[in-house]
Amino acid sequence: MFKVVLIKGDGIGPEIADAVVKIFDAAKVPITWIEKQAGLNVIEKHPTGIPEDTLEAVQQYKVALKGPTTTPVGTGHKSVNVTLRKSLELYANVRPAKSLPGVRTRFDNVDLIIVRENIEDTYGGIEHNQTADVAQALKLITRPGSIRIAKYAFEMAKLYGRKKVMAVHKANIHKLTDGLFLKCFYEVAKDYPEIQSSDLIVDNTCMQLVTNPERFDVLVLPNLYGDIVSDLSAGLVGGLGVAPGGNIGDDVAIFESVHGSAPDIAGQGIANPTALLLSSFQMLQHIGLHQTKARIEKALIETLKDGIKTRDLGGKAFTNEFTQAIIDRLENPADNEFKEPTPLRILSELLPTHKEVTEDFHGVDIFVENPGGIPKMPEQVGKLKLKMISNRGTKVYPGPMPKIWLVDHHRCRYVARDENDNLINIGDEEIFNLIKEVSAYGIKWMHIEKLQLFDGELGYSKAQGE
Repeated sequence: MFKVVLIKGDGIGPEIADAVVKIFDAAKVPITWIEKQAGLNVIEKHPTGIPEDTLEAVQQYKVALKGPTTTPVGTGHKSVNVTLRKSLELYANVRPAKSLPGVRTRFDNVDLIIVRENIEDTYGGIEHNQTADVAQALKLITRPGSIRIAKYAFEMAKLYGRKKVMAVHKANIHKLTDGLFLKCFYEVAKDYPEIQSSDLIVDNTCMQLVTNPERFDVLVLPNLYGDIVSDLSAGLVGGLGVAPGGNIGDDVAIFESVHGSAPDIAGQGIANPTALLLSSFQMLQHIGLHQTKARIEKALIETLKDGIKTRDLGGKAFTNEFTQAIIDRLENPADNEFKEPTPLRILSELLPTHKEVTEDFHGVDIFVENPGGIPKMPEQVGKLKLKMISNRGTKVYPGPMPKIWLVDHHRCRYVARDENDNLINIGDEEIFNLIKEVSAYGIKWMHIEKLQLFDGELGYSKAQGE
């Protein structure tokens, strides 16, 4: 008997969760549900939306099925989904998109899987107001995170008999961050010669997805692109009402419906449980009940083929009618169905995530606020010479002033060179002296970034026009 934490969630969450439980009971699935709470219904006592006993239960039983929870826009508590992912290091967000019979879309033969890195990127939530006019978000792409998600994508493709894995990125623009993600992808790909590996820029990927989605198999993406492309892919097969999702880590996995809590239709008996049911199929595979998953999936497909659908899919069935129709089409379990479960577990091993490099520190970018145009900066302080000033990534000094709209936030680049114009190493003392001198000029500085070479390659981006 398996023990699974059940988090029903907000809005229509309890209705669709009850539907899945009824189907599992009728299918004689050997699961004991451990019901716990999360979301708006507990927000008064638990400001994060997640009671400690819920988090402890998920950690104890390792597997959870979760209905939708509500996240306020702009104010209020952070996303319960994001909090769970980060608290439990659920680094892989897996979102299949597969055409279903009876669900009318523009395409009939979509069968792809989105593997989204789930922890890093701009979703680290590290943001600052640099000035009154400029806000900054840090996009963090790490070698360990990139290696791990690429490894997961290839291992999953291997286990499912998939033939192709494609990395989706924007390395033509984000040369260091997405560039690192892409380098790690191809580093891992070398270990899987039997699987075709390729990459595609994210904007081209979106265009190709809405014109020829049948060409795609497994796509692996950084967090932000994965969030967007997974919803786009859901739209290809009928929308979020038929979109499953799993958040998977080394020890814990949470499977959830990715649609909203739809409070406007809660309690009316018209909610569609398909997305949560499809997510429960992922859960069954995860714990090893592959035959059970196939048996319930067959009943769902036959129900849809017979035209029994909820209203959001163009049908007339109420939630309970749709649920009962699936139950009526269930076959009895096979004699050996539950005897030897073979879990589909992919652990991030001790991967070669740290790369030894030589680091040479030779300069600094100092970011300053100056609302009156290009700031008057010291030309040289010790070994450090002012090389350029940029505004929103475009060089504005020295040389001709480009025809751009200046904001009050400037990047001032200082570099140390010898008499032969070769880069030379400096220490922190040179930076401290520069900051003191800048402050003496009456200029407000916000933060600095050291300029380094890693194995002879620039560890920072050049400005447009530099």
